[in-house]
Amino acid sequence: MKKYRITFQPTGQSIEVHEGTTVMKAIREAGIDYDFPCGGARKCGKCKIRIVNGITQSQEKEREFLGEKEIYDGIHLACFTEIYSDAAIELVQVKAAQHQILLASQERTVKLEPHITKKYIEVRKPSIGDHQSDWKRFKKSLFEGEEESAAALDVQIPILHQLPEALRSAQYHLTAITYGREVIGIEHQDTTETLLGMAFDIGTTTIVGYLMDLNSGKELSVVSTLNPQTKFGADVISRSNYANQEEKGLENLHSAVIRAINKLVVEATENAGVDSDAIYVITVAGNTCMHHLFLGLSPRYISISPYIPTISEPVVMRAQNLPIRINKAGKILVLPNIAGFVGADTVAVLLATELDKSEEIKLMIDIGTNGEIALGSKDKLFACSAAAGPAFEGAQISSGMRGAAGAIDHVHFGEKLEYSVIGGGKPRGICGSGLLDVVAGLLHTGIIDEKGRFLPPDEISNPAAQNFKENIVQHEGMGAFLLADASSTDHESSILVTQKDVRELQLAKGAMAAGMKILMEKCGIEVEQIQEVLLAGAFGNYLNPHSACAIGLIPKELEDRIKMVGNAAGTGAKLALLSVSEYKRTAEIADFVGFVELASHPQFSSIFARSMYFR
Repeated sequence: MKKYRITFQPTGQSIEVHEGTTVMKAIREAGIDYDFPCGGARKCGKCKIRIVNGITQSQEKEREFLGEKEIYDGIHLACFTEIYSDAAIELVQVKAAQHQILLASQERTVKLEPHITKKYIEVRKPSIGDHQSDWKRFKKSLFEGEEESAAALDVQIPILHQLPEALRSAQYHLTAITYGREVIGIEHQDTTETLLGMAFDIGTTTIVGYLMDLNSGKELSVVSTLNPQTKFGADVISRSNYANQEEKGLENLHSAVIRAINKLVVEATENAGVDSDAIYVITVAGNTCMHHLFLGLSPRYISISPYIPTISEPVVMRAQNLPIRINKAGKILVLPNIAGFVGADTVAVLLATELDKSEEIKLMIDIGTNGEIALGSKDKLFACSAAAGPAFEGAQISSGMRGAAGAIDHVHFGEKLEYSVIGGGKPRGICGSGLLDVVAGLLHTGIIDEKGRFLPPDEISNPAAQNFKENIVQHEGMGAFLLADASSTDHESSILVTQKDVRELQLAKGAMAAGMKILMEKCGIEVEQIQEVLLAGAFGNYLNPHSACAIGLIPKELEDRIKMVGNAAGTGAKLALLSVSEYKRTAEIADFVGFVELASHPQFSSIFARSMYFR
């Protein structure tokens, strides 16, 4: 079979592929981080590329996702397009650095209690009359006067390999590095002032890392990136399918996240002017699928009923067991999961917000493709996962995109239609928070009814709709709302919110609202008893609370009780990094939370159906 060379612009990377290979496969094989929200299922129309030169072949169906101008300009979809000659292909997606990634969060104080400790010691030199082993003299110096502690000290063979030469070359002055009752490293002279750690929140879409000084608790650097696994699918189901069905699928997903972690380690340490060898411990939080892929565990049985993870307990491992660029003596601490779709990220949020210690009943919501919800107090606490689908992330929305430069993120229906664009300039599409505002506005003006149906213009009686009647158009034989015409956009194609888009949002909203209702039923409480609503995560931080309540995503009675807590999962990971006690509490929280499987609820289907209405 013939092979052809493909060159990607503007990166300049090139790769040889077999005749008939799709551009999507070529991008993946080249190791380029590119967004394939539907995982190559040919359903989303988001993997746009431009054929600069060369012979390619696409299927007619890709035209359903492209505008006339895009087709004229040589835009194609990577998942449809096959290669039949040497070719140059322009990658037209927004660069990862331009995405809006949530870094900040509400903080709380914690007593410093590092997992790793350092102690500078002077070991007594041996002599003709003192034949005690190097290890015994080392232990005595480390635990002077504490014979029982010295006797209980564990050691690994690699430390014993190092010890004799280290003692003598350092003139018997060493720094001992310990983890609990185990010596994990020895260093020449006094290095006790250097003790760093990193906390990672591995999200489905983004990864955020926090470099911390474990001696002072000071945050030295915050770094972030898009999760490179997006090229294998936007959601955990797509990635699970890829891991299970593709040769080396699991290996590719695992390697992608490890490479991303290492890049963030390098970036964070360069920003702070320190060496990565000064990092002795990292903590990791993520949903159950991200947790498994980080550890190289198959997510196969998470994605099929009864959704069982390989492990839920906390995982502590030696840094050298994973190729992560921190001190070889270091430790990797992974927070525990609650269930197949309620993971360590939810545990981290609960740790940060201390919902399990609350005297008052609180509702925690982390809205996303798999929305996590927790409800309760110190007396009882339940959690569930709502399969909200990709609407909040902009996938499978006709003009949808993630929260990146060029996305319409907020829309206001006033005297005229107004919107804001991330990064300014002309819009390229609309992200989840913008879609939420549009649907809330359409509902308020009576352009759509409580069933989500676009009304024919002659049936719209609400005076508030008069200013926007020109925006009501037809798309594929159904109603749609024109947000920006072709002359106003970056790509010279109109940005619409279609009837299908409204339905996608209804499905997402219905799943989240149904989850809340079932948790309230499980806890035996009414809406009025909820004293505070904690919105966690990027989408929760950027949405307009009024819009969320207007469409029934959150009960309207709770609008004035909503509090944004930012990237609380990141805060939880930092707390677990800074304190042994906080890390131990994550296991207690995971055990305390009662998991509710929505699909097994006898009336879930009817509750979900009712929750789709805009009431």
